[in-house]
Amino acid sequence: MSKNPGLTVLAGPTAVGKGTVSTYIRDNYPEVWLSVSATTRAPRPGEEDGVHYFFKGREEFESLVAEGDFLEWAVVHGQNTYGTLRSTVNQAIADGRSVLLEIDLQGARQVKEALPDANFVFLAPPSWDELVRRLVGRGTESAEEQQRRLETAKLELAAEPEFDHTVVNDDIRRAADELVSLMGLIPHPR
Repeated sequence: MSKNPGLTVLAGPTAVGKGTVSTYIRDNYPEVWLSVSATTRAPRPGEEDGVHYFFKGREEFESLVAEGDFLEWAVVHGQNTYGTLRSTVNQAIADGRSVLLEIDLQGARQVKEALPDANFVFLAPPSWDELVRRLVGRGTESAEEQQRRLETAKLELAAEPEFDHTVVNDDIRRAADELVSLMGLIPHPR
């Protein structure tokens, strides 16, 4: 079965650098459309609807779920709901854009159910020790939360064989260029 070059799903363990690689691609590869998620959480200062997230009320979000309007969705940390609207992804692909979805493993599995011909890329750390260093080095989680995330990361790393490709995030620019290449685009010369 041939893969759909229009849609690439990027997933990997916590603290592997999915957001950093995606931001690099957004800033350096304008031909890639980075999917914007919908959420029930309130906007933070400076966030714009339709740019950073599509901000939805809980009732509206639940209605969209019931209608099957999400490629994937999940309740995060038992509080707010996040999801990828099928319509925005389909419109970007119809417009000829290369779409990148940066999501968690659970979301990637949901997208695989809905769109098995998408291109699935696993972002891996150079080593377990480096993943631990990155997570602890962020300083954004308590020791208890770090331990919980590391336990989750072990399960997430075990999912690597579910993906079409693996990109090792040993250098942000190199990893981004490899990902862009896997999307069927030509990396920019440096």
